[in-house]
Amino acid sequence: MAAIQDTQFFIGLMSGTSTDGVDGIIAAFSPAQRPRILAQASLPMPALLRQHFLELNAPGLNELEKASLAANELARLYARVCKQLLEQTQLTAENITAIGAHGQTVRHRPELGYTLQLNAPALLSELAHIAVVADFRSKDIAAGGQGAPLVPAFHQSLFGTQRPVTVLNLGGIANISILHPEKEVNGFDTGPANVLMDLWCQRHTGKEYDRDGQWGACGTVNEALLNYLLEAEPWFALPPPKSTGRDLFNPNWLDTLLGNFKQNISAPDIQASLRALTAQTIASAIHAHAPETQEIITCGGGAFNGPLLQELAQRARLPVSRCEDYGIPGQSMEALAFAWLAWAHCNRVPAGTPSVSGARRKTILGCYYPA
Repeated sequence: MAAIQDTQFFIGLMSGTSTDGVDGIIAAFSPAQRPRILAQASLPMPALLRQHFLELNAPGLNELEKASLAANELARLYARVCKQLLEQTQLTAENITAIGAHGQTVRHRPELGYTLQLNAPALLSELAHIAVVADFRSKDIAAGGQGAPLVPAFHQSLFGTQRPVTVLNLGGIANISILHPEKEVNGFDTGPANVLMDLWCQRHTGKEYDRDGQWGACGTVNEALLNYLLEAEPWFALPPPKSTGRDLFNPNWLDTLLGNFKQNISAPDIQASLRALTAQTIASAIHAHAPETQEIITCGGGAFNGPLLQELAQRARLPVSRCEDYGIPGQSMEALAFAWLAWAHCNRVPAGTPSVSGARRKTILGCYYPA
């Protein structure tokens, strides 16, 4: 492994499963010190680009050209976020070692040996005049792994393993990082986090998401529906390593199961039941695979949903905190993860972890596009 320099600056960019926007940070990385966030910026996803990404989750007409054009538009949006970040600091493009840019996942099929994140890293490097590290999942999949989740090694570096805790990322999909002082880091996707709740909220309120979980809090969990959803989907019972995405949890999945349930349930009650589905699948995963957990530390957009955190605490019978309690802004956590993954790539630190993904060996993740 190459010697790690004293201080390096990286940009991390993230546009997640929710497709609501792009979050970016600049972070300083120094030996034996937790990364320091120097700047944060966000831009909303343009409505047409968001629509194209959602359409590309399923086969469609002229999808190769549509995918390429959407990737270029995303790179331009990424470049605008990078420009905003640099304007907030005294840094220039020459001071940044690399940008970590995940891209937009539109297909994730590790069981078939592939994953697809739409991105145009060569274009981004040209626009930003900064090297880019991208395509973080493919190497792990090539080594026989799931290519997901990507963040457990990062969470371990951030929170350490002084005591058994589970770090929970509540994006479109929920994933957990299991940290234990006497065991290797572990982690896997547990199922939907915001993806189904956002879909249902958009359909019935016209809003992009259920702000602070207020609309869902007006409803009551229908335990019969919750149990039906849990029993009807075999993916929930699969053992880790496992990962998922919109390939499975999408409008067709939800509409099919709701149609088969054949009970008249109000829209707010269904929203409350989808919230309970997220909480119960996470709680079950922790009880089964991380029973020594003393605390759940949450991050991601779902960590702002108070009713969801309350439901999780009740169903998991564990204290639930937010990463802000540890001095890390929740809105920046995923972007910081990709800055760290770019740092790991450039410093030849393996971030692909067999205990997480099931890969045959540890791997250095990502592909490098020079400035």
